[in-house]
Order: sequence, then C-alpha cells, then structure tokens
Amino acid sequence: MTRIIGFAGWSGAGKTSLLTKLIPCLKARGHSVSTVKHAHHAFDIDTPGKDSFLHRASGATEVLVASSARWALMHELRGAPEPELGELLSAMSAVDFILVEGFKRNAHIKIEVHRRLNNKPWLYPDDPSIGAIASDTDSSEHPLPHVALDDIEAVADLVETLAWPLDIAIARLTQRGNAA
Repeated sequence: MTRIIGFAGWSGAGKTSLLTKLIPCLKARGHSVSTVKHAHHAFDIDTPGKDSFLHRASGATEVLVASSARWALMHELRGAPEPELGELLSAMSAVDFILVEGFKRNAHIKIEVHRRLNNKPWLYPDDPSIGAIASDTDSSEHPLPHVALDDIEAVADLVETLAWPLDIAIARLTQRGNAA
C-alpha cells in the first residue's frame, strides 16, 4: 500500500538536504520510495537542441523519452491550470512511500522542516495538517512530535508512523480543492 507524507517549510529550511539523507535511510529499511517536488517557477528538465526538446518546442503536449536505463514523460500545460497534488499523486507508480516536498498549502499530512537561522515563522499551528516537526531548534512550545533535523533515523520513524494511505490523501486533497 502506497503511503504519502509531505515535508513543508520555507525556502532554505533544508527540505531537500533532509530528503536526500532520508531516502537512503528508508531504502535501507526495505522500503521503496518516490518523490514529488513542487517548483514555484518555470523549470526545464530537457536540454535545448535535443530531439525531445525540439518535439516539445514544436508543440507536442507530451514527450516520452525512453532508454534502457530510465524513461521520463514531460507534459506541457500549454496554458492549462497547474495540476492539483491529488492528480499528480494519482499518476505515480505504486511504492511504499511517496515523499512530497513543497505543496505546503495542501491538506496532506506533513512534517514541518524548520531551521532557526532561516529566521522564518513556524507553519504550525496555522497549518493543522502538520503532524510533526524536524528542526534544529527547540519547539517545546508545540505539542507535536519533534525530532532533530539531523536525526535521520528519527525522521524515518516519523514517516513510518504518520504517512497516510494514498487513497485517503487523494480523497482529502480532492475534497478540499487544494492549490499548491
């Protein structure tokens, strides 16, 4: 059964650094892991001049590139609205855990990643879908489970404990009509 959990925090809090350590930890525990990452700006995963780039630039809505090592599907929105998180999760293959980085305004269960030197406000308690905190500072004023930002094993324990089944997450995200 695929389960999801998000990692939310302000830019510079260390979400990506945490996930790059967490993924091998979860894999070492025998779990399969995929990720969904939200980007707040135009981005390109293709290389100008390559055939796939030229197909897309010519107007193709989708371009699938495949080799013996991997495949990637690029979908151009061409003015269509950005897909909701629930729609994106529905497109993912089955794994044990899907870790969602970003999408901090969505109502799925999340671990707040908070770094003191970032000098940003806490997301919790304003975001009721925060279920735990990973931080380099004391958050004893919050009643949520709290682990040190660099305690990857403890973060993995939180993932195993808190992650929601995918169908429940999609239903909740769909019913609320969440935006990224």
